[in-house]
Amino acid sequence: MSTTRPYSPGDRGPEPSGASGASAAEAPATGAATGAAAPSVSSVPPGAADGTSRTQGRRVRRLRLEGESGVVPLARDFTRQALYAWGWLPADSADQRAAAEDVLLVVSELVTNACLHAEGPDELRLACDNKVIRLEVSDRGAGQPAPRTPHRAGRPGGHGMFIVQRLCLDWGVLRAPGTPGKTVWAELGAPA
Repeated sequence: MSTTRPYSPGDRGPEPSGASGASAAEAPATGAATGAAAPSVSSVPPGAADGTSRTQGRRVRRLRLEGESGVVPLARDFTRQALYAWGWLPADSADQRAAAEDVLLVVSELVTNACLHAEGPDELRLACDNKVIRLEVSDRGAGQPAPRTPHRAGRPGGHGMFIVQRLCLDWGVLRAPGTPGKTVWAELGAPA
């Protein structure tokens, strides 16, 4: 089973019983495995020992990607660490494993699109609550991502945003007026 739209867009379903928004301590973030300087990593908000916002129940992690090499595997590894810290992994069921794999695939697609079409990604931001994980990739590109239509499964390339559209509850693009670039975001449902 995939996490494809378990609820209609905008409706995140019922609150899980006993959901408090609290999490175990965040796993320490690691830098690049090469001799290069470690990418900038932060958990938000500052001062929260477990990385959980007490007011919103959201846990947030950021990874600076600007100027890094090997950003797709770096982003996947960073996301995998967050999924372990947030209890998505190790998965207890096939559905939970599929949900985690969907998150990793969407991160890969968003970062790859930033590499191919937008001068590379600047930052990956992950935000998670009890129902949804939100993925954001910021870049300096001016283009507007969109699924290729008509989608032709047999052709190489052009599947990234189609995959994002199929796996996610919702996705979109944010632009700040007067500044170059954009943030492409996608939301996936938490595993049951």
